[in-house]
Amino acid sequence: MLTIFGPKSRLCDGISRRSFLKIGAFSFGATSFALADMFRAEAQAGTSSSSGSHKALINIFLGGGPPHQDLFDLKMEAPPEIRGEFRPIATRTPGIQICEVLPRLARLTDKAAIIRSVVGATGGHDAFQCTTGWTQSAMANMGGRPSIGSVAAKVQGTVDPSVPPYVGLAARTQHAPWSEPGRAGFLGASFNAFRPDGQGMANMRLNGVSTDRLADRRQLLSSFDGLRRQIDASGNLQAMDSATERALGVLTSSRLLEALDISREPQVVRDRYGDGKPYQFQYDGAPTVNDQLLMARRLVEAGARVVSLSYGRWDSHGQNFNLVRDHGAKLDQCLSALIEDLDTRGMLNDVTVIAWGEFGRTPRINNEAGRDHWPQVSCAFLAGGGIRGGQVIGATNRLGEHAARRPVTFGEIFATLYHNLGLNPSFAHINDPTGRPQHLVDEPPLRELV
Repeated sequence: MLTIFGPKSRLCDGISRRSFLKIGAFSFGATSFALADMFRAEAQAGTSSSSGSHKALINIFLGGGPPHQDLFDLKMEAPPEIRGEFRPIATRTPGIQICEVLPRLARLTDKAAIIRSVVGATGGHDAFQCTTGWTQSAMANMGGRPSIGSVAAKVQGTVDPSVPPYVGLAARTQHAPWSEPGRAGFLGASFNAFRPDGQGMANMRLNGVSTDRLADRRQLLSSFDGLRRQIDASGNLQAMDSATERALGVLTSSRLLEALDISREPQVVRDRYGDGKPYQFQYDGAPTVNDQLLMARRLVEAGARVVSLSYGRWDSHGQNFNLVRDHGAKLDQCLSALIEDLDTRGMLNDVTVIAWGEFGRTPRINNEAGRDHWPQVSCAFLAGGGIRGGQVIGATNRLGEHAARRPVTFGEIFATLYHNLGLNPSFAHINDPTGRPQHLVDEPPLRELV
């Protein structure tokens, strides 16, 4: 949150000369942390403004648990009460088939890998394992394990000083854990995700311009320019410490704001991604935010290292097949557009994209034409980051009940994601609150991919 107020010596435009700036505040328990705090912590860690190649991750959380056997692991030899309504289609990769609602992704499997045997889910309806690679009980007495974005923010720092290294785009959901972009855990709230449409900027007001008016570029940027001039004239900018000044620079940076403003994209590009509307089957979960995948690409291009978002509400206890037709077709459109966009721009080898949920769904279809929770096995779709595409890793048994070949853990997937970010999971570490070094994960990257 950025609030500008002051009871005395108000300027003609309503900004006080004795303004108090609270910039980019993040909520963590009962304490409020600001972007300035994040930059101070970053400076203490010696990680600011890193150089070299820019590796990045876009983590798409399919909150609610997508049905593995209706997307990437169809079971045509199973009986009807397990098989379901969908038919498989051929993909660009010989021998690999996926669901008929995913024709665009089917044409991109040479650039992607499908994991059909993700195991180790705790069964919780949250994104924790999909943002950290750990269970919530891991080091819970010290604040819990940090998300991959928080680790990247601490260890690697910023690519561009005006763009936060870790951005969470997840839209607010009634079931709050589905919109959790990933916690900083024992690293401290200074390394939480920056949330441009959440707590961080929800109350941002500059001369009557709010974040829901980003499309009005002229008025917004004029307001920022005016704010900078008035702070300079009042002498407050000189009095700020460097971290606070840099935080103001982030929130008034045209680079960050332009990345968030997808209206700057040609209409033909926006049409390729779509907007995911009308939102269906949302209930207490996330909408199908196709446009946020485009925003994620723009943020990575601007300098973000990790962008996370929550896409759809996949908790299909009823109407499973209607939900998959809706959510699956929309995801097919925007995820394929993202992969193609990154490839066209020469970014795909540096940017890893993963789409997955917290668990799979029951093999047997229930009386409401739905599938229930099934933490025994789930699936994941990865592309980019230099992985070896055109392959399926692992397999479930004939009924899709459990991993019959090459079970893959969350830790192995995160070791791969860290590797793709340029962090060697065998050697890189972070210190816990006692000063003891902790490995990022305890398992090696997937040998099939790196």
